[in-house]
Amino acid sequence: MPTLISFFLMLKLSMLWCYLVISRCLISLTDNVYQDGDMVINVFLPLYTYQTKLTEGTENTDIHQWTSPNNYQFVMALKFAIEEINTNAIILPNMSLGYSIYTAGPSQKDTMLSFLIWLTGQDKTLPNYNCKREEKSVAVITGTTWEISSIIGTLLGLYKHPQLTLGSFEPNMNDPGKFPSLYQIASKDSSLALGMVSLITHFRWNWIGLVFSDDEKGVHFVSELIPEMERNGIYLAFIEMIPVDHMFSIIESNVYYSPIARNSVKVVIIYGNTDSSLGVLFRTWEHIFPWRIWVTTSKWEVISAMRHFILDSFHGTLIFSQHHGEISTFKEFVKAVNPSKYPDDIFLSRLWEIYFDCAISNATCKSLKYCSSRGSLEFLPWYHFDMEMSDGSYHVYNAVYAVAHTLHKMHIQQVDIHGMKNRGRMKFAPWKLNHILKNIQFMNPNGDPVTLNPSQNLYVEYDILNFWNFPQGLGYKVKVVMFSPYMPNGKKLSLTEERIEWSIGLGQTPMSVCSESCRPGFRKSLQDGKALCCFDCSLCPENEISNGTVKCTHFRRDVDHCVKCPDGQYANMERRHCLEKTVTYLAYEDPLRMTLACMTLCFSTITTLILVVFVKYRKTPVVKANNSTLSYILLISLTFCFFCSFLFIGQPNTATCILQQTTFGVAFTVAVSTILAKTITVIMAFKSTTPGKRMRGFLRSEAPKFIIPTCTLIQIFFSGIWLVTSPPFVDEDAHSHHDQIIILCNKGSATAFYCNLGYLGVLSLGSFIVAFLARNLPDTFNEAKFLTFIMLVFCSVWITFLPVYYSTKGNVMVAVEIFSILASSAGILGCIFIPKFYIIFMRPEKNSLKSMRPRFQWK
Repeated sequence: MPTLISFFLMLKLSMLWCYLVISRCLISLTDNVYQDGDMVINVFLPLYTYQTKLTEGTENTDIHQWTSPNNYQFVMALKFAIEEINTNAIILPNMSLGYSIYTAGPSQKDTMLSFLIWLTGQDKTLPNYNCKREEKSVAVITGTTWEISSIIGTLLGLYKHPQLTLGSFEPNMNDPGKFPSLYQIASKDSSLALGMVSLITHFRWNWIGLVFSDDEKGVHFVSELIPEMERNGIYLAFIEMIPVDHMFSIIESNVYYSPIARNSVKVVIIYGNTDSSLGVLFRTWEHIFPWRIWVTTSKWEVISAMRHFILDSFHGTLIFSQHHGEISTFKEFVKAVNPSKYPDDIFLSRLWEIYFDCAISNATCKSLKYCSSRGSLEFLPWYHFDMEMSDGSYHVYNAVYAVAHTLHKMHIQQVDIHGMKNRGRMKFAPWKLNHILKNIQFMNPNGDPVTLNPSQNLYVEYDILNFWNFPQGLGYKVKVVMFSPYMPNGKKLSLTEERIEWSIGLGQTPMSVCSESCRPGFRKSLQDGKALCCFDCSLCPENEISNGTVKCTHFRRDVDHCVKCPDGQYANMERRHCLEKTVTYLAYEDPLRMTLACMTLCFSTITTLILVVFVKYRKTPVVKANNSTLSYILLISLTFCFFCSFLFIGQPNTATCILQQTTFGVAFTVAVSTILAKTITVIMAFKSTTPGKRMRGFLRSEAPKFIIPTCTLIQIFFSGIWLVTSPPFVDEDAHSHHDQIIILCNKGSATAFYCNLGYLGVLSLGSFIVAFLARNLPDTFNEAKFLTFIMLVFCSVWITFLPVYYSTKGNVMVAVEIFSILASSAGILGCIFIPKFYIIFMRPEKNSLKSMRPRFQWK
């Protein structure tokens, strides 16, 4: 099977070779930098990049290859690590590491050609033939894209040759069956989704856009991100998935009509491969979508042409970079690098040719001596060469140390006795390193732990960098946040917010929400068919408040509804605060209460005055008519009726609550029963004028006077049952008025209260019927007409009382009851006694038997 695969590869590469014309010192896929050592690490990196240039005077476009200065930092990290190891007396003592650097990419055929050149040792590749006299290779480092690593890994897997890959962690290369000897230096982005959500949560953003590449890694990231967002109440305004293989079908109109152009969301997460069509779109958005906050990873560090003092829409981007310590000596190492120090490095010579105008000799393919030491990489702009060690370079650094520690451990354990030293070097088959590499764990010189076992890289800490690029070309990255998944909730972010520079035009932390926050006093009203964070604001109902800012967030549990004020408090007009209710009752200071009290006092005084007058004029016919004793009893009972109104005014207590109903019931029972007795007395008086009637004897026995105590005792009996079973008590009414607690008397048993009123109603109805039957008796000695009218007024007042009483609340209810007592009592007083009072003082001539006898005789 390996032979068959190699045959087809050889056939394909033979066809490609026919198109390659390699000239001396021109950029070539065969360019190689080699430094000898007892053991050699082979490296395949995309050091050349394609650039287009329009030929002058023609419409033809030439494609040129140039050395990529940013990718050359990987070479710097490789040399730096190997030189550290070779000068270290602890790791691999008396041995040296070398390196062999090859170009890879940008196309798959270029990568395969470079690999076969190394594998066969010949520029003209012959698969299954190895022309190298001595093999020192112990491991291969590949990167930075998964395409390069997977192509080389497919073939290296046949030989079980150790391969260490750079770039971000790729789940599809973690298959030991497909890649048995491939090890990824980068850790899993297992906590990247959690880190991004934690950052978004901190800034209280809940309306986010998401753009990602349509590949396995992008889908895997989104599958972790979306559930984490849902758990924290963050919603997606749009999701745009960019196919990785549509790079050349992107046109400007598609960019303008994409979801990211049509949506006004301010914060956008972007994730994917920079070498795909998403990378092309990302660079296009620089000119189309200003004032966005991009949240992305370190591979998306912005690299654009320098245009001074032009507003940059990528200014303020937040970049997630896997945390690693800073290697302080690396910058000093890079500053000292020049073609004189590494004369055999063709890639370095080409950089000096491009940026420092240092010519390359066509004979030796090296920089000329007079200019090779001129210039330094630190002078290059950041977007050409960044002096800060990137994540990829840090991975190269760790990969070299992983190989060195593996070799050192193998040397100590003497895994292969026959492969021990041969002329000061270890000699063994590279595949024997695998069982150590897969479990290797060590601390690099910077103090960071390194392991190649992905199952042990459970969580990764992140540095969150803020990209400053205003004016355009500044390219300054500032660490503003440290994210650690090992910290407890609420402390995972270590943020220096004042160092963050947001997009131009945003003077403060931007808000990315679907709906603006509701003010205190309002609640959310969700919009139909939209996300939970899209809402309208409506005023809280009466006696409910919201005293916090309303936002669509589950993770902050912000006020998204109104809370009812507790008993004893009420909501202010703005529905923001609960205020203490004032305690009130039917006090004398209130105008209404004062009016009722004055009316009560006035009527009581009038009643007492009439009683005094009647006692003084007790000998007169007007007073003696219809039984003066009953008139005295009625006046006294009316006085008590008026005075019982005072029991309803003032702060209630247990005694007044009990006396209110019992005094009211007994006093009115005496009054109504007295009216009934007076009516019966009138009827009996006229019936007894007929000779021989027994009625005269019944009248002399004063039998009607027994009506009053009998009726009163029945009422007292009902009241006694009421007080024993469920007596009235002091209660609080906190609902009738939103700002008051009214202290009043609770009647206790409603049934007893209705029995009290019902009994009075029966007496009143009986008195009314008797008085109505006696209305046509002679006027001189007859009060029946007045009594009929009195009972009609009395019944009307109390029939009207019931619906009015139960339609009111609080103090008004008490006032209605007092008014009914006063009205009914005043009606009795006015209809019976005021006409007689008028005759006594205004028409005294009528208050004599002489004036009444002719009429009586006529009758």
